Amino acid sequence: MQLTSVIFDIDGLLIDSEPLWNEAASEVFAAYGVSFTDEQYKSTTGLRTREFVQWWLAWFKIDPSEQLRAEKKIISLVLDKIEHKGRVMQGVPYIFDFFLKKQFKIGLATSSPPELIELVVRMTGIKDVLSAACSAELLDYGKPHPQVYLNCAQELNSHPTACLCFEDSFNGLVAAKAARMKCVVVPAAAELKEEKWGAADLRLSSLQNFGELHFGLLS
Repeated sequence: MQLTSVIFDIDGLLIDSEPLWNEAASEVFAAYGVSFTDEQYKSTTGLRTREFVQWWLAWFKIDPSEQLRAEKKIISLVLDKIEHKGRVMQGVPYIFDFFLKKQFKIGLATSSPPELIELVVRMTGIKDVLSAACSAELLDYGKPHPQVYLNCAQELNSHPTACLCFEDSFNGLVAAKAARMKCVVVPAAAELKEEKWGAADLRLSSLQNFGELHFGLLS
């Protein structure tokens, strides 16, 4: 099926927020006397905040009654950090312009809460070009489940196989492929050569590097 729509993840793809999520989570969990290794944190990248908190409370044997408090504190901290320290990723204006020129419908599909979508949309200046913005926060399942991508395709009035996704996390990649969508991954530089990205249709080091040749191959 011909590609007509493009869907973007947010964290780590449009905004350099993953280190800030790490900071916020580390600060909150430090209050319980525990800390993450880089590998531990990376293993849960792409999960919803609720799932992240639930997983690590259980892992560190912290009272599960702390879940809502920890979740709200992490979200509050990360919103503040992104607003004051967040950096729009290289190639964001370029990639949106690329697909606008092709008259593609454009959507967002993220595990992050709606408040973060609103903040990033404002920071990137993409409000007027979006046709859909979907959060998995209140869905029964978040990424790697495909539901948020399927919901976004529905809001775009597009068949899933007509959608091209851009992701930076493995959980996001799995979600996009499970939705039967083409997926371009733009991993963090330190993870770029990892074999797991072989499941993607294309792997790039930056949104800025996507061009007509890539588009032709995917189409």
